[in-house]
Amino acid sequence: MTLPPSQIPSKAQILEWVAEHPDANSKRDIAKAFGIKGAERIELKRLLKELEAEGLLERRRRHYLDAEKLPPVTVLELLAPDGSGDLFARPLEYQGDGPMPRILFSPRKADPALGRGDRFLANLIPVMGEDYQYQARLIRRIAANPNRITGIFRADSEGGRILPIDKGQDKEWRIRADATLGAENGELVQAEQVGPRARMGLPMARIIERLGDPSAPRAVSLIAIHQHGIPDRFPDKAISEAEAAQPAPSKGRDDLRALPLVTIDPSDARDHDDAVAAFVEDDGGATIWVAIADVAHYVRTGSALDREAWTRGNSTYFPDRVVPMLPEALSADLCSLHEGVDRPVIAVEMRLDAQGNKTGHKFHRAMMNSRASLAYEQAQAGADGTPDAQTEPLMDDVIRPLWHAYGLLKGARERRQPLDLDLPERRIELTPEGRVKAVAFRDRLDAHRLIEEFMVLANVAAAEELARRQRPLLFRVHEEPSLDKMDALREVAQASGFTLARGQVLHTSQLNRLLAQAQGTDFDELINISTLRSMTQAYYHPENFGHFGLSLKSYAHFTSPIRRYADLIVHRALISAHGWGKDGLGHDETDRLPETAIHISETERRSMAAERDTTDRYLAAFLSERVGTEMTGRISGIQKFGAFIKLDETGADGLLPIRAIGNEYFHFDPDARTLIGSETGLELGIGQRVTVRLAEAIPMTGGLTLDLLELEGRTLPRGPTKGKRVRSPGQTAVKARLAKVKRATKRRRKR
Repeated sequence: MTLPPSQIPSKAQILEWVAEHPDANSKRDIAKAFGIKGAERIELKRLLKELEAEGLLERRRRHYLDAEKLPPVTVLELLAPDGSGDLFARPLEYQGDGPMPRILFSPRKADPALGRGDRFLANLIPVMGEDYQYQARLIRRIAANPNRITGIFRADSEGGRILPIDKGQDKEWRIRADATLGAENGELVQAEQVGPRARMGLPMARIIERLGDPSAPRAVSLIAIHQHGIPDRFPDKAISEAEAAQPAPSKGRDDLRALPLVTIDPSDARDHDDAVAAFVEDDGGATIWVAIADVAHYVRTGSALDREAWTRGNSTYFPDRVVPMLPEALSADLCSLHEGVDRPVIAVEMRLDAQGNKTGHKFHRAMMNSRASLAYEQAQAGADGTPDAQTEPLMDDVIRPLWHAYGLLKGARERRQPLDLDLPERRIELTPEGRVKAVAFRDRLDAHRLIEEFMVLANVAAAEELARRQRPLLFRVHEEPSLDKMDALREVAQASGFTLARGQVLHTSQLNRLLAQAQGTDFDELINISTLRSMTQAYYHPENFGHFGLSLKSYAHFTSPIRRYADLIVHRALISAHGWGKDGLGHDETDRLPETAIHISETERRSMAAERDTTDRYLAAFLSERVGTEMTGRISGIQKFGAFIKLDETGADGLLPIRAIGNEYFHFDPDARTLIGSETGLELGIGQRVTVRLAEAIPMTGGLTLDLLELEGRTLPRGPTKGKRVRSPGQTAVKARLAKVKRATKRRRKR
């Protein structure tokens, strides 16, 4: 390919040359190929910089006729290692209509180290007979990832703009006419920045994926799925493995089918991964059985199912859908403990004395048959003396023994003093079309607490069993909160009229005394939420650092292998420890435990963020029809730009910006976490009751903006209007307080 001496090549022509000459594509090679000399090299350099920032993505579709196939040289983005440690990559310019091909990256010893999200130019070699279609060899690493954005596309004559849907991000992005990917006006899209960062003007981007109509029913969770990068399509090989799975044989398993095991779940649950039973002992103690679906039998190490489960890390739950860790053929069928069906399990038998202390346990790889699938409300009604037709025959063998054992565990729990948070769980009810019908709070029943206590005890038994046998596993770790967070919680408590004692060593019992003080008061939910926020994030780790919140020395996740990869690891460790089969924890998997721990801790946080964002957007959609309505709430947070208000009716969080408080300057005191009016001395602090007006609700971002009407039942002093100065009798005290705040702020800055 040659051009007249004075003609600068297009980006597509440059990329075509790179594809055809992977071993001779330096700037000098390109300049020589196109006859570029002298000052024209400056323009070439600019083009090459733009291509580097753009990820070399502009030329694919116009040079290859078969859109289902990838070109021999293409740009890839490296994915996280799968459960077997293999590295896969995704093509950034795939134009086909079918599933995106899988590409195995095979690095050579001389290649530079690449990490998740890195982009690189690669040679692709087609592969037959594997669960991937191509093998990739590195040609050249590309510049760092460009910024990505999800938003609404607004078309115009020059291309268009993207309006971000992320809260706190109000800058629009420009899209050139040749970078819209055919997106229509008002469509939800995902884009990435192109070119160097602009100091002035709007940043430039190009659309990389069209996500459809943002106002369509059930689009809210799809936004979160794409925004947080949650995998929601299973590879064909994983689906094939799941659909080919057969019921497990009973040979070699203990037979627990005569035990009165039942599942107790939400009424709308589709999968049942745990079953429970209990027996009352003559000494007043009890024997508890917890049986968990034997997922390890179906999901073998190194299989396509295992690689995808590792990648996902956990299931993600939205009001309108679930993004499962395992395909439905397993999660809702073969691994689900349905009523009246034989199912393979790993079960633990635990003995309690009359005080509720666990005196022993024994694990079994077994076969069970669920006596009944009960809803929480059904089980609770039976325990309360009003059984229905399903629970009436179960009262003597199932319900009463379960509640006897729960009574023993409650006594042990009170002595152990785990953190006793009681936060109402919001339930967003949707219409069949996916619109928000109502926002309610789920009732907290003893049936919920019973299952929680049984599961905690089983998780403790699993951790103790593997530690005793000196077997590797992943612990669930929860470290105690920092001193700074405790100081912040103490300030919230004092502002609400309560006390949190100081001590050399923090114990959960101290926090429980604070929660007890607030119970039944107007500050109940605020103190619970503030206490939760003061806690550190729990995570997974191969070493045991204890669980502060549960006040336990040793804890592991064992009870939900359908929806958490950590539990599958523990199941495999138990299989290896007991010699139950060849599907246990292997040496390679053991070596990767530190990496797995980091990965699944990250996927858990990713799911939590996606679930939270979705809830915020649904709440904003629900409240968008009530803009202008007065509501009550409580100040839950203070920042220099305003206050956060938790609304009573829905539990939604809204922002009260400084401009909506009054016509005066407000000083932020970060120590006391207050805002103080410079003229009136009006003081806003955490825990105060407010009446607000809903000024704005934006479903696309989940943002709520409020206007302040009353503080602690009193109409606000508005402060001075522009050009006027108001003197008040307390002005001297206000000035003294503000001077103190300013001095403290200066001292902090010097530190």
